[in-house]
Amino acid sequence: MKIIKRDGHVVDYEPEKIETAIRKANAEVPEEERATDAEIKKIIKYIEGLGKKRILVEDIQDIIEEKLMSFDKYQLAKKYITYRYTRELVRKANTTDQTIRELIDGESEYWNNENSNKNAAVVTTQRDYLAGITSTDITRRFLLTDDIVKAHDEGIIHFHDADYFAQNALHNCELINLDDMLQNGTIINGVMIEKPHRFITAATIATQIILAVTSSSYGGATVSLTHLAPFVRASYEKHYNKYKSRGLEEKLCKELAQADTKKEVEDGVQTFNYQVNSMTNTNGQAPFLSVAMYLGETDEYKDELAMIIEEFLKQRILGFKNEKGVYITPAFPKLLYILEEDNIHEDSKYWYLTKLAAECTAKRMVPDYISEKVMLELKKNEKGVGECYPCMGCRSFLTPDRTMSLGNIAKAKNYVEGKGKYYGRFNQGVVTINLPDVALSSDKDMDLFWKIFDERLELCHKALQIRHKRLSKATSDVAPVLWQHGALARLEKGESIHELLHHGYSTISLGYAGLYECVKYMTGHSHTDNGEGKEFGLKIMQHMNDVCKKWKAEEDIDYSVYGTPIESTTYKFAKCLKERFGVIKGITDRNYITNSYHVPVFEEIDAFTKLSLESEFQRLSPGGAISYIETPNLQNNLDAVIEVIQFIYDNIMYAELNTKSDYCQKCGYSGEILIDDDLEWYCPNCGNRDHDTLNVARRTCGYIGSKFWNKGRTQEIKERVLHIDNKNAEGCEECK
Repeated sequence: MKIIKRDGHVVDYEPEKIETAIRKANAEVPEEERATDAEIKKIIKYIEGLGKKRILVEDIQDIIEEKLMSFDKYQLAKKYITYRYTRELVRKANTTDQTIRELIDGESEYWNNENSNKNAAVVTTQRDYLAGITSTDITRRFLLTDDIVKAHDEGIIHFHDADYFAQNALHNCELINLDDMLQNGTIINGVMIEKPHRFITAATIATQIILAVTSSSYGGATVSLTHLAPFVRASYEKHYNKYKSRGLEEKLCKELAQADTKKEVEDGVQTFNYQVNSMTNTNGQAPFLSVAMYLGETDEYKDELAMIIEEFLKQRILGFKNEKGVYITPAFPKLLYILEEDNIHEDSKYWYLTKLAAECTAKRMVPDYISEKVMLELKKNEKGVGECYPCMGCRSFLTPDRTMSLGNIAKAKNYVEGKGKYYGRFNQGVVTINLPDVALSSDKDMDLFWKIFDERLELCHKALQIRHKRLSKATSDVAPVLWQHGALARLEKGESIHELLHHGYSTISLGYAGLYECVKYMTGHSHTDNGEGKEFGLKIMQHMNDVCKKWKAEEDIDYSVYGTPIESTTYKFAKCLKERFGVIKGITDRNYITNSYHVPVFEEIDAFTKLSLESEFQRLSPGGAISYIETPNLQNNLDAVIEVIQFIYDNIMYAELNTKSDYCQKCGYSGEILIDDDLEWYCPNCGNRDHDTLNVARRTCGYIGSKFWNKGRTQEIKERVLHIDNKNAEGCEECK
């Protein structure tokens, strides 16, 4: 028999522990009230006679109390209950001590690999983690109900970002309304910032806005380069007037002004990149930023926007210098390149940008690609018009705007009546369901599976309602840059943000993980089989969408299905599954579970088949999803990259290519740093295993990580198979 402890860990049954606990209570009551040896043995025999494979420690304690009272040992039972309650208080009062010590000592594998973009050894990160430990403790003891905490500990669900939940004012991610803030001015730290008059100033102010916004939230933020484009023209006019005032010829004035503007764009983009990567926000890291490149957002400033996009791509291709002065692949900002008619074909006006994007992807893993064509089909606003917009951070997508009939509820100064609004909107938070646990708990009984599934979904719903209700207590004063000065809204001082949590203005996410393992266990097939497995997988996805639709209708809150980017949680879920159900070949025998709806990393499949298949599941993950293909070094095979990009445009809304671009500081090797059978990273050239002198960049869950990963994620990275190779990528039919 196995005992499930309060923290979810499973241990062997030890009857002597029951005897010890009763004897401790015995010592505190008169002799006539004490349990005899025979009575203690009866209690132990009764528990063992239940014949259970697993039993909760709380259930054992309940049985002991009931049996003591059945023996008329009421005083003893009272002492045992008091002892049990006292121990519970002690446990709750000391939940942070050991965790803090492990963090500060710097020897904890968990903390050293908790986030692949944070260094737990530096004081700014430690300060954030220390605050997070306290927040998590408060969240567990006071803010969440016992059933949610228990389910979280056992890996049944995951309540995300408990380390920020103690504050009632923090939300997940957003699309920053940079246009409103730059065009109409803003205030940061009590300082009024008026509309800039040239590009380099606008780019610098944008980074200050990004820092302020990401310090007031905990997820990813996205800005659009479209909002900077008008300032390129302003700079050109400034330079042109300068030369015109000197009496130069018209043609020469234009040539010199154009040259100066180009140089200013170069300098402005470089400043933007330096600022974003050198700044540390209150989360103890560089802003978790995505930058959208969408030509279709503007007609008036399209050429200026193209100039900015070109420079961003060129500078990313070059890379950023590391401590040794060698150019490497940076993690941020993440680049989002929207594919559209103006840039997808060889005869398109901006095809040169797509070629540059392909070169950048081959070398630096970004940009990622959003298909305007597919998105217009999937994202239709309340008027039935398809709209295209970037994601918030790595994969969170807003649902189509349905606030148009309500008017300007955010009081934005750039609001356009009758047009869908996306910038200034945000996500309230995420709770994720562990799908493999639902399957394993059902023991392959299909009726029981759906019953457990609904119970677990309702538990997620309860947790999401707690998230929503806590955030609904916030007023605009808690983060003026967000709610009063344009990033998300321009509310009055003291005004509640409550309305912005309803009517579809913001989303709240039902996350899910491990669709592959869930389907595999229940049907014996992968969800990629185009048969029974796929049919069951799509049915699961549709059911989550139906449930969210029901919640949304009842509460006027935009619940949305979200393919969770579980970074460290993939390891936690895998460990919990092993503890609860043992090692089951092909299901629980790895240190990770598969992200969202993805084809498992070890399954052989070509790039185009993978993207086509995953597009069907991506459609049922409207709150957030991203697909990828794994490739070798394609820097000398850009035709293959372009072929994939064009395929993405026609077939899937959001996808990326995972290339390799690592560097060993010890020997100067530039290529792929490898992983051995013990899941340790090493340089294949010199054998270097020192993480401090290895620059490794890998796609983690939609974004790039560069600070290494826990054992679960490392095993997942090691087991990734290639979906395209240089031999087959040169246009042969086999890989199409």
